[in-house]
Amino acid sequence: MATRTLGALSTAPVGFGAMVLSPGMYGEIDDERGERAVRTALDSGVTLIDSSDGYGADGHNERLIGRAIAGRRDEVVIATKFGFRIPEGAAAHRFPVTYAFGELAVNAEPKYVRGYAEQSLRNLGTDVIDLYYPHFPDPQVPLADTVGAVAELVGDGLVRHLGLSNVTAAQLREAHAVHPVAAVQVQWSMWQPVQPELLAAARELGVGLVAWSPLGGGFLTGTVQQLAEGDFRQHLERFDQANLKANNDRYAPIRAIAAELGLTPGRLALAWLLHQDDHVVPIPGSRTPGHIEDNTGAGAIELSAGDLARVDAALAEFAPAGRGGLLEDAAGS
Repeated sequence: MATRTLGALSTAPVGFGAMVLSPGMYGEIDDERGERAVRTALDSGVTLIDSSDGYGADGHNERLIGRAIAGRRDEVVIATKFGFRIPEGAAAHRFPVTYAFGELAVNAEPKYVRGYAEQSLRNLGTDVIDLYYPHFPDPQVPLADTVGAVAELVGDGLVRHLGLSNVTAAQLREAHAVHPVAAVQVQWSMWQPVQPELLAAARELGVGLVAWSPLGGGFLTGTVQQLAEGDFRQHLERFDQANLKANNDRYAPIRAIAAELGLTPGRLALAWLLHQDDHVVPIPGSRTPGHIEDNTGAGAIELSAGDLARVDAALAEFAPAGRGGLLEDAAGS
């Protein structure tokens, strides 16, 4: 597969989102299966592996990745995020989200950033993080201050590139004025559009986009009919029983286009996203080797202008039931 650039960082066009490899996300999973999924992704041509210190208990996700890439570090662009593992005695800075539990809490005060990074380096078993993001802007800390702390890590050689996650166009500009931003991680898929102002700012500044939930939490694979006990998606409006049925019905025309093109719905969803911008890298997550290989193969799919027009026309009629965005100001319909 051809490479793509995220700022000054090069990677394969499809990455791997490792959140699904920790228990409590899409139901239970054992570590052996999780490590096998990471190795399958690398064998399939993936280079960007995305994690967070907040996925799983006590850095579980990062530690799993560290074991899975042992002996293969040179093949991997490691991206991870910080802010959720709030140190003992530190304040929890809360903000509202559209999930059923209502809010999340972070602490991105500069005085804690180095400690976060050093713990992630230990978890991952490496001496440098390729792409490091504050997981969310801290509502009580100027973003420029948090970015400045990461910039110090870049200067010290602990981090190669700065990223941002879940930000607005104005926040991207604020951060980029402090230190060059390689990539913005943003929710973007067929059923959750990117904010136009953010896309325009990223293009103007030469910042890449890492699309999280590019398969709509798995919905866009066309295979999700019900959720198992303990599945994190039970907190999302679009996956409640009534909405999920309605959304599957409304998605039928796009599934039909995929079948006509000889593609799985998931591969079409990823290929469509890759055609939206030359500097977007989706990070689908999966536990199943066949699905991982299917996702990765989307990087080699060429859609014609006519194909894209048909998909876009179908998407114009696809109005998902329930809010899809994580944050209230980008919640969608």
